Amino acid sequence: MKPQVVFVLGGPGAGKGTQCSKIVESYNYTHLSAGDLLRAERAREGSEFGQLIGNYIKEGKIVPVEITINLLKKAMEETMQKDEKKFRFLIDGFPRNEDNLQGWNNVMDGKADVKFVLFFDCGNEVCIDRCLERGKNSGRTDDNRESLEKRIQTYLQSTQPIIKLYEKHGKVRTVDASRSVDKVSKYVTKDDGDILGF
Repeated sequence: MKPQVVFVLGGPGAGKGTQCSKIVESYNYTHLSAGDLLRAERAREGSEFGQLIGNYIKEGKIVPVEITINLLKKAMEETMQKDEKKFRFLIDGFPRNEDNLQGWNNVMDGKADVKFVLFFDCGNEVCIDRCLERGKNSGRTDDNRESLEKRIQTYLQSTQPIIKLYEKHGKVRTVDASRSVDKVSKYVTKDDGDILGF
């Protein structure tokens, strides 16, 4: 069985992680956050990429694609080995740019089935306010205004063209993510014409 993948994209603070957790509660999906995998790898003792990942994250830049894809691939393989019913994945925060997409196509072509992009659409100011609020408790080094401005620019220049590319193929499902967590969640996981239906 090939992994069935939904790419989850949106600006920093659009609520990707929060909504993925809610989807996992309602459906048989596994949530993989590219950012979380990278942060965990950075913190892992003896990681050959830890320092490199740390530098990229601090600068608000995108980590080299080979590292991210290997972490994602490994996480999917481990999940499916443990439970063969767990073959549906929400990959949150990936692909972030053209390079990510090319890398994914090169490594994962024929090995995973990308169903669509779930796009959490949210205004920049709302995103920044949410991240600054989250930064008070998250302990994340990139939840500050300076990093956020850089991350928003990176998102606008690099990630939005990827969303537009998938739109051309009719493979984007857009959610207005500026609303409250509960309203967005109800919309994403509602039973009638549910956005995740295959």
